[in-house]
Amino acid sequence: MTTIDNDTPAKVATRQPGNDSFNLSAIGAFLRAGAVFILLAAMLIGFAAAEPAFINIGNLMSILQAVSVVAILGAGVTVTLAVGGFDLSIGAVAASSVMAASYAMIVWHLNAFATVPLVLAFGAIIGLLNAILIVRLRVPDLLATLAMMFLLSGLQLVPTAGRSISAGLILPDGSKATGAYDPAFLTIGRYSIAGTVPVSVVLTLAVAIGLFVLTERTRIGRLLFATGGNEIATRLAGASTVRLKTLAYVISSTLASLGGIIIAARVGRGDVSSGGSLLMDSVAAALIGFAVLNLRRPNVLGTIVGAVFVGVLLNGLTMLNAPYYTQDFIKGAVLVGALALTYGLGRSNP
Repeated sequence: MTTIDNDTPAKVATRQPGNDSFNLSAIGAFLRAGAVFILLAAMLIGFAAAEPAFINIGNLMSILQAVSVVAILGAGVTVTLAVGGFDLSIGAVAASSVMAASYAMIVWHLNAFATVPLVLAFGAIIGLLNAILIVRLRVPDLLATLAMMFLLSGLQLVPTAGRSISAGLILPDGSKATGAYDPAFLTIGRYSIAGTVPVSVVLTLAVAIGLFVLTERTRIGRLLFATGGNEIATRLAGASTVRLKTLAYVISSTLASLGGIIIAARVGRGDVSSGGSLLMDSVAAALIGFAVLNLRRPNVLGTIVGAVFVGVLLNGLTMLNAPYYTQDFIKGAVLVGALALTYGLGRSNP
């Protein structure tokens, strides 16, 4: 996925000023690079004009809070795309983390300070298992993570015999769980700083900044993309592609666990169906990100923008009373448009 060339700006820059085609190409390149931002601004203006309540700070924060989990999972997907892989297990890891966090507090009576590290470690271990399957046993990434997805989807139901986890849960042996959610844990999903900015949004921002610096400003980041572009050349250059791929899958699964923690803290319940649409929404955000700034490659900034783009679109349509069953169609149409912009128009109009 990272072999896509990125030569359009270079070609534009070498053309001679004063040529009409130069101006048209420059304008075209600018529009392609900023197309997602232009559409996002147009949606904000359009929805605000149609429904003034849309632009309220409370609603905007609600949008960011709603897309925070998708953005975090999408950032993890972006890292695996950078090394030429793909992680299909992130939705199952997030759902299992919801159940694990709930089980730790309801059944094991752990507090927030023990539960959060435990669940993050759970995600890191799953990522390590994915990496072992992919880089050691040479299982194709799609097959390995698909198998892990099914494994986790079944495993999360075993401790509770398929029941959702909440206070007063009846365990398979007939006993009653007497634990409860730690209030400190619930603040992760429900508390807003200064009554305005949700904690989950702050966590998303921290993840985005951290991964952006890692992937775009460090040697490790350059090696991650080099691994995805040409793994053999990267290995011959002296880099350990095994370690780089392992790092990518561990990051992806750990971030999926963080997403599960946020969901559990928000709903205060271990719902067995909590990870249903997370995989596809996260992948959609990562792929829409390819079109941001006309980079035509996985990038964390683009993924975050893609998640916000979809969140704004769906929230605006909901406020305008658009039928709920059209949402998947609209998300699909947006994804098709972004991919056409990335792979089609970007190449045919250098």
